[in-house]
Amino acid sequence: MNSIPAISILMPVKNTAQFLIECLESIINQTEIDFELIAIDDHSTDYSYSVLKEYSVKDKRFKVFKNTGNGIIEALRLAYSKSSGNYITRMDSDDVMSLNKLHVLKSNLIAFGNGHIALGKVKYFSEKPLGEGFVKYEEWLNSLIEEGTNFEDIYKECVIPSPCWMVYREDLEKCNAFYPNGYPEDYDLAFRFYMEGLKPIASHRILHHWRDYSTRTSRTHVHYADHTFLAIKMKYFLKLDYDSTKNLVVWGAGDKGKTIAKNLIYHKIKFNWICDNPKKIGKHVYDQLILPFTALESIDNSQSIITVANSKAQKEIKLFFKERKLLSNKDYLFFC
Repeated sequence: MNSIPAISILMPVKNTAQFLIECLESIINQTEIDFELIAIDDHSTDYSYSVLKEYSVKDKRFKVFKNTGNGIIEALRLAYSKSSGNYITRMDSDDVMSLNKLHVLKSNLIAFGNGHIALGKVKYFSEKPLGEGFVKYEEWLNSLIEEGTNFEDIYKECVIPSPCWMVYREDLEKCNAFYPNGYPEDYDLAFRFYMEGLKPIASHRILHHWRDYSTRTSRTHVHYADHTFLAIKMKYFLKLDYDSTKNLVVWGAGDKGKTIAKNLIYHKIKFNWICDNPKKIGKHVYDQLILPFTALESIDNSQSIITVANSKAQKEIKLFFKERKLLSNKDYLFFC
């Protein structure tokens, strides 16, 4: 093994003592041994720090620090500053790695080279039955990973499974690593991967197991509420994919449609607003006339933001665009 490890695993830890041993054992037992784990205790009030210190004594590849700031972004920033590996990956302290996770990610990254993101499929596990939304998200995300087409749907949900990715250090630097302060931090990073043109490597293997439980941070913290995801989508849409030469159309006048409309009005961007709700069609919301879907026939050279959530309707909408040979993320974007 080299004195400088090949892989650096960055892991923030906060009050996950009850799950931490299982997590750490899954790392120790990896078939790939050339790694370092940089664990940052983010002001835990349980015995997480004690568990980390115990493991760092047993395994010198485990390096433990206390967060000098607050929150997951500052913990990741500190972990990254302490890392030395050429390949960078993430871990959550309440999850479990498949035994060959690091080996597969590293091998794929080496095979494809710089400018790529190595990915693995994910699987939820829980003591209680999973909700339908989690099941659908897992199926949808894994279908993208199998094809390596993650960024085609980046405006729907987070398309890079945190923490089941690996990139070259220099590529992460190009994407500004963990320095931006935007939450949700994993979704913001996914957009920066997309912005810098990194290419996902398709994978058919389940490499990471997501633990779901009622108090998981992604379920409870305000940083991961719906409005924060929508704010990130609008931020990067206006920065990366908005085409001012086209006639912008917003599909749907529910909560998401209204939030998007307010954002566009704030930025003084003209748009057409359509929906299928007869109670709203023909009325003005935020001084904007709501049009029926039939109005699309008279809107040429359009770019559409779709907030229609119904899966059957989404399939019909995709067919509508396909028949007109329009392109995802260029001519239309699904925001849900």
